[in-house]
Amino acid sequence: MLIFYAQSTGGFYNSIDHADSLPEDAIRISDEEYRALFAAPFLNQRIESDGKGRPVLLELSVNELSVRMASEKSWRDASLAATDRLIARDRDEMDDGGGTTLDQTQYTQLQAYRRALRDWPQDEHFPAAEYRPVAPSWLAGHL
Repeated sequence: MLIFYAQSTGGFYNSIDHADSLPEDAIRISDEEYRALFAAPFLNQRIESDGKGRPVLLELSVNELSVRMASEKSWRDASLAATDRLIARDRDEMDDGGGTTLDQTQYTQLQAYRRALRDWPQDEHFPAAEYRPVAPSWLAGHL
């Protein structure tokens, strides 16, 4: 069985199934070329045609902004998760009627920080890391 590539369609054709319907610009490629080209989507590559209509592999361009946005959302999610236990502990302590680990000022600052974290993806400066919400200075000693 022979394998063909057609620049006009960006498709592959074989000599058995497409013997009577090969596009006019179909060119024969080797089995090795076909295997490499077929794997392109799994290797973060795309298939294009060179000046002679032969298929070539090119790297997919990664949208840097999308990567930065995903990274900042991961940072935000981790920051929220790291403070979840402080909120839960404070609420548990209030419910049981004893004193709380956080004083009212710390609790208010923590909730404001968490609100800023949740709002971070909608901020006009997102995803510039230098504009991230800033944790209260006392928080590092409680994490």
